[in-house]
Amino acid sequence: MLEIFQYDFMIRAFIAGFIIAILAPSIGIFLVVKRYSLLTDTLSHVSLVGIALGLLLGLNPVVVAIIVSAIAALGMERLRHAGRLFGEATLTLFLSGGLALALIIFSLSRGSNVNIFSYLFGSIATVSANDLYLMAGCGIIICALIYLLFKRFFIVAYDEELSQANGLPIKLLNFTLMILAAVTISISMRIVGALLVGALMVIPVLAATQFGKSFKTTFVYSLGVSVLAVTTGLFASFYLNLPSGAAIVLTSLLLFALSLVLNKKS
Repeated sequence: MLEIFQYDFMIRAFIAGFIIAILAPSIGIFLVVKRYSLLTDTLSHVSLVGIALGLLLGLNPVVVAIIVSAIAALGMERLRHAGRLFGEATLTLFLSGGLALALIIFSLSRGSNVNIFSYLFGSIATVSANDLYLMAGCGIIICALIYLLFKRFFIVAYDEELSQANGLPIKLLNFTLMILAAVTISISMRIVGALLVGALMVIPVLAATQFGKSFKTTFVYSLGVSVLAVTTGLFASFYLNLPSGAAIVLTSLLLFALSLVLNKKS
């Protein structure tokens, strides 16, 4: 079974997968507590606009996706705070609009079907050394910010009124969390795919809530579930010739189902 590591592209895939496995639930848990899980799907669809623009203009698609999704995240958060639209309405607006715009731009960049498929559903063979450098750099920054702002992110996600009473900068913390979510989703597309990355940010967290007695233990358990799902999914993708994103998400779902069974028996 260890013959899988004889291939350079699989070594790169596992390194990238481990980075994503740590980042995805680290951001996703705050969005679940915030009851803002749909944001992950919205940003993943918006990030497709960046991918399409990158392919059309001959730029790095992931870098363009980070910029576009970060701008969209700030726009959604500003609309939510302004109270002009309900949170779900804002997400739906950006989700449908982003997908429509991405499809139009994709239609202009003919001849990139293979690249488009890999970004939509993930492809372990397409992870390059440059992708790893970008993921690692972004991952270090994201982990550092989560470590420094962990308690503040939790308080803001749990109760904004309590945060305001404690004098926390609610808007700045929400903007920061949205940007971190946008960056995480954008750099995850090589492994999980834009259409499935939202599931990796949410499902391990849901599985961890079956056993976590506190927020911190749930956070740790979600990381474990995510790492197990990504590792198992990459093995299945290689040996069964499956799309990596689908294999990882399906494994996450199986682990979630298992957590429900075990929790029911305990």
